[in-house]
Amino acid sequence: MTRSPVVMIHGAFCGGWAFEGWRAAYESRGFEVHTPTLRHHEPSSSSADMLGKTSLRHYASDLADLLDTFETAPVLVGHSLGALLAQMLAALKPVRALVLLAPSAPWGMLPSTPFEFFSAQALYLDGPFWSRPLAPHRWIAEANMLDLVPESERATILARLVPESGRATFEAMHWMLDAGRASHVDARAVVCPILCLVGAQDRVTAPSTVRRLARRYHGRARFEELPGHSHWLLGEPGWEKITAGTLTWLDQVLDRDEQRTPSRM
Repeated sequence: MTRSPVVMIHGAFCGGWAFEGWRAAYESRGFEVHTPTLRHHEPSSSSADMLGKTSLRHYASDLADLLDTFETAPVLVGHSLGALLAQMLAALKPVRALVLLAPSAPWGMLPSTPFEFFSAQALYLDGPFWSRPLAPHRWIAEANMLDLVPESERATILARLVPESGRATFEAMHWMLDAGRASHVDARAVVCPILCLVGAQDRVTAPSTVRRLARRYHGRARFEELPGHSHWLLGEPGWEKITAGTLTWLDQVLDRDEQRTPSRM
């Protein structure tokens, strides 16, 4: 049986490299895996001004162009901001399944914890962040994103982080002020099976938020809270078990829905 192509979408401040381990695991199971790097996220990118004004819609448009090259509907695996983009794409394009890892919430979902609320408000300490690139702050990444990653591995990850779009960050974290509703996802249009995973110790994307997100999809989403894990589900100790679990789930839903594969438009 021909496997559906898989597109793995990285989160803020990262690149396609973030899915290196996951890509190898999926390819070992016969999947054709794509790990695109979002616009202006290359380490040598000199387009800082353009990055600062890049919208979530620009990212989604680039990814939609990639999806249009496939003969069959793909599986989308997204992490954090990349999982928000995966939801946006699934509302617009035929998709076989979604694997959402610590997913950022779409337009209309309020923060569910004080940490999420104050993290969004803290962005204003840097002034008009919505029109310029945001540099990755080492101490923030270590404390909240890489908190369970062994210190011996953190330096390598931190060295690969790149600036993120202030506009895209504003659209995701301050959606109530975004008149264009860039992060909006029509939940009714997302008809594929969805797996929502979140670390029990994740403060960036709290389990309570992801649980509410899963409920938006009215029974199409399976929610799992992972004990002993935080935000960096891509490389924390035990990530291999998480990856294997997603592959088992995909085998189940793809076999079950084989006769209902969405046709390409």
